[in-house]
Amino acid sequence: MDDSEEALVRGATHGDAVAVQELLVRYLPGLRGYLRLRAGPLLLDRESCSDIAQSVCREILENLERFRYDGSVGFRRWLYTTARRKIADRYEYYRAKKRDIARDGDGGDDRHLHSYADFFTPSQQAEAREELDRVEGAFAQLSEEHQQVILLTKVLGLSRAEAAEEMGRSEGALRALLFRALATLSEMLD
Repeated sequence: MDDSEEALVRGATHGDAVAVQELLVRYLPGLRGYLRLRAGPLLLDRESCSDIAQSVCREILENLERFRYDGSVGFRRWLYTTARRKIADRYEYYRAKKRDIARDGDGGDDRHLHSYADFFTPSQQAEAREELDRVEGAFAQLSEEHQQVILLTKVLGLSRAEAAEEMGRSEGALRALLFRALATLSEMLD
């Protein structure tokens, strides 16, 4: 984003509710996608993606006055670092409480599909669940590098230049990596 994003961050740090809302509207879909792919089924069996996203947003808003805006890449990096840390904290929480998240889970997180119940038949919901499981399973099998390039460019919406900077690569190297990652994912899904 641009100057308008900087204005939103500045407004949010000064308690402007409209600026806070606009920031959340801009970033919540990407954040949910990131959490859905990074939290994994074991954690998502215990907590909804929306609950984790809400917790991340609350932490961001509580610490916004300490954030020094240095561009949209820096803001996104801060947001997704907070999300990554939140995921690690939640796993640690369950381990510390002697909770076996693999055993205690209900076998699948269909909460995100329930909101569509009025629009789709049960068989369509089952198909959507199966397809989502298939994509998440294939994504989990990708290398960390392939996961990261797909997350940065396709889920978070960073430009290739921004993603290259984030990954410490040239734009050409990133483009080749993204091509290989998407080709590998496509092969897994065929």
